[in-house]
Amino acid sequence: MKKLKLPNTFVLIFSLLVMIAALTWFVPGGEYTTSVVNGRTVIVPGSFHYIKSNPQGFGALVTAPIKGFVEAALIIGFVLIVGGSFSVLQKTEAIDALIKSIAKAHARSSFVRVMLIPLFMLLFSIGGATFGMNEEAIPFVLIFVPLALALGYDSLVGVAIPFIGVQIGFAGAFLNPFNVAIAQGIAGLPPYSGIEYRLIVWTIANIPAIAFVMWYAKRIKARPELSPIYAEDAERRKNLDFGDFENFTAMTTTHKIVLWMFMSTLGVMIFGVIQYQWYIEEIAALFLVMGILVGIVGRLNADTFVAAFLHGAKDLVSTGLIIALARATMVVAKDAHIIDTMLFTLSPFVESASPIFAAQKMFVIQSVINFFIHSGTGQAALTMPIMAPLADLVGITRQTAILAFQFGEFTNIIIPTSAITIGVLALADIPWEKWAKWVLPLQFVLMLLALLLLIPPCLFHWQ
Repeated sequence: MKKLKLPNTFVLIFSLLVMIAALTWFVPGGEYTTSVVNGRTVIVPGSFHYIKSNPQGFGALVTAPIKGFVEAALIIGFVLIVGGSFSVLQKTEAIDALIKSIAKAHARSSFVRVMLIPLFMLLFSIGGATFGMNEEAIPFVLIFVPLALALGYDSLVGVAIPFIGVQIGFAGAFLNPFNVAIAQGIAGLPPYSGIEYRLIVWTIANIPAIAFVMWYAKRIKARPELSPIYAEDAERRKNLDFGDFENFTAMTTTHKIVLWMFMSTLGVMIFGVIQYQWYIEEIAALFLVMGILVGIVGRLNADTFVAAFLHGAKDLVSTGLIIALARATMVVAKDAHIIDTMLFTLSPFVESASPIFAAQKMFVIQSVINFFIHSGTGQAALTMPIMAPLADLVGITRQTAILAFQFGEFTNIIIPTSAITIGVLALADIPWEKWAKWVLPLQFVLMLLALLLLIPPCLFHWQ
């Protein structure tokens, strides 16, 4: 029997957009009353009320993509600027020299072969767990995909190292200001309290993720034809010319300076995010400055620089369009006023005779909500004013409710409505359906792990 062939990512997301638009004709409109507390907009518990529904018809459906483009303009502009800057960086051939150096060490050292994947994944996970690294992982796809191909793996491994690493850290965070701190502030808990158990959670969550990627990488290196994107990677390798790694001597002084500038850019980015709460605008500007400086150091003339920048940005136009389409799904749901209604409808399902089951059901509900709302800050502002007092009623602590909220973001590695998830895959030119099929076993493991990790806090009444 022929295997079922799924449509491409654009068709899948547009189909989802159509389904959500159809749903708006059956789900009544509703909203919660909001108030501003300490500069943050929060929902007033018990304030939900139905409002006039606003079904989304054909006109709304066809205008949603352009509205999605407007709402996602920052991240789309970020992707285009970063893509252009990285194209300039690659034009200096410093990245090629770095990949050759790593590949040579990878071929000669068993220690490097064993530690390369877990080390980089842990670094990205630490970024997600501490300063809320998320969108910032997007540019690294442009480095790790060719690196993975050079090492004999495939593009799935190249995407998994930065993307899965950072998502595990974000969902299992212990210091993330964008989900942990905000959720605790809304719930009336001391900032970053309960860090001891969160450190345990973060450590445990990284184990299956790293093991999964390492197991797959070893399997594909031995039998490349088993890769779901074997044909696509065969085409990619035609455009990559890393030569003979064994004959590679060393990077030039120019290459080293360019790479140090790149590493310094990452350091400044981390400092800016932590110290000054930089977001996409500042980070995009930082990478633009980096692109200009490495072009100067790399001795690229003006015409070569502009051509390289435009080439990099042009290659990511489809990425920008697919991000806009993913955001359009949320535009339709928001314009129809059905998001608050769905939250209100789901909340009673948390109630249970057992606190353990209540916490686990809260996690499932947060996972469903995460399908529609991907911002850690936005989801905390929407759900924690409801879930925190609800936790008191069902016999679980507010710390546990916050952990259930965090775990809901484990689904970010697979959901097609996330602009970041879809953007990363489009950047690597990996069809969502192939990625979803590949990462599904890990998703099941993470869901089961989340259910299990919610049991101890209920047993020792985590405060």
